[in-house]
Amino acid sequence: MVNRELIEVFSEIAREKNVERSELATILEELFLYVIEKEYGDSSNCSCIVNLDKGEIEIYAEKTIVEEIDDYKVEITLEEAVEKEPDAADLEIGDVFVEVIDPRVFGRRLVTTAKQFFAQRLRDVERNYIYEDYANRIGEIVIGAVHQIQRDGIFINIEQAELRMPKSEQINSERYRRGESIRAIIKSVEVTAKGPDIIVSRSDNHFLYKLFELEVPEIEDGIIEITAIARHPGERSKIIVKSNDRRIDPVGACVGMRGSRIQAIVRELNNEKIDIVNHSEQAEILLSRALSPAKPVQLYIDDDKKYCVALFEDESLDAAIGRNGLNINLASKITDYKIDGYGVNQYERIQLDQKTPLKDIDSMNETIAGLLSSSGIEKVSDLLDADMDELLSIEGVDEISLDEAYEGVQLFIEREIESEDEEEILDQQTENISTINDIQEEE
Repeated sequence: MVNRELIEVFSEIAREKNVERSELATILEELFLYVIEKEYGDSSNCSCIVNLDKGEIEIYAEKTIVEEIDDYKVEITLEEAVEKEPDAADLEIGDVFVEVIDPRVFGRRLVTTAKQFFAQRLRDVERNYIYEDYANRIGEIVIGAVHQIQRDGIFINIEQAELRMPKSEQINSERYRRGESIRAIIKSVEVTAKGPDIIVSRSDNHFLYKLFELEVPEIEDGIIEITAIARHPGERSKIIVKSNDRRIDPVGACVGMRGSRIQAIVRELNNEKIDIVNHSEQAEILLSRALSPAKPVQLYIDDDKKYCVALFEDESLDAAIGRNGLNINLASKITDYKIDGYGVNQYERIQLDQKTPLKDIDSMNETIAGLLSSSGIEKVSDLLDADMDELLSIEGVDEISLDEAYEGVQLFIEREIESEDEEEILDQQTENISTINDIQEEE
């Protein structure tokens, strides 16, 4: 089975694998050179031409005409050359004779070797096609079927390609089943020894962006822009949107008629809550909107330090902070401001605490308080604002006494703690007392 029949067999396999004819011809040429190398150990003097249209395979070997053969692979006698090709009678010793090799000389070895080589090269070509295809589609949403579920990730099949979604790229609240259809965004494509490693994600911020782009035509058209996204996949997301057309409400466009657009996205994300924030150039307005659903009663903003203190009614503080700080953390991410939230009463107590003289604190060592006060460090805020080197330069003050002073202030600040949750909050309050003072002084 050679020439036309062999080509037809390989052509049929190539068609099944969607291999182009030009690529097939190259593979077949490489195949026969490979067979020659396996047979003779060298193919450097050989060439192969495959004509798919005619079903012809031509193999040539260049040999030097010699009187006595030392290496039959590259040498031939004049007598042998003439026997193979009568026109060679015009050649002389030292001339190059081009010998035509009949593929049939390789016998059944050709078929077995060819099948193995061809299968491997097809896999290589197929992998290359897949890599180039998906490398050009990074950032696109694809739909595939869950093929395999493992502890550290799932595998998704799309035609001949296998895509991988690691645990880190999944939505934690989701459970996947074999055979179910799933949407994800192509995040990265890398070449490995086993073929292209195509990573897809459902937790990436860009996946949420592309979902909005699919559901909201105004985003794809450039009328509405998503300027920032912050996600805790599966639980809550916040996005900032702005309109380039004053006639169009960006929030309303994203929500859709009776919430149809936003509901479609929420369903896709396993009921992930999505807060849509209307953009504003004014930091106070943007921060207030970003903290939704809670409404701050007062904001203290330091634009230079990108820091904000948000005050809430005490009964709405939990909603403002969110479970495990989720709401306020997402608001911080999309606005690029560090936000600390406090209840009104809580904040008033902080203000009083920072103005309290050190000598009036029961937990403070009187001697240390006296030494500090004599150097102008009279109030709690003075101690927390002061540089360590400055404090250690005070006569009679060392590291041990300073530790005692800080411990005394900490005990004072924590005197009304009622729960462990409040303790963590108060630690942050102590750290930010000086910043709060600076903001108020500027205002």
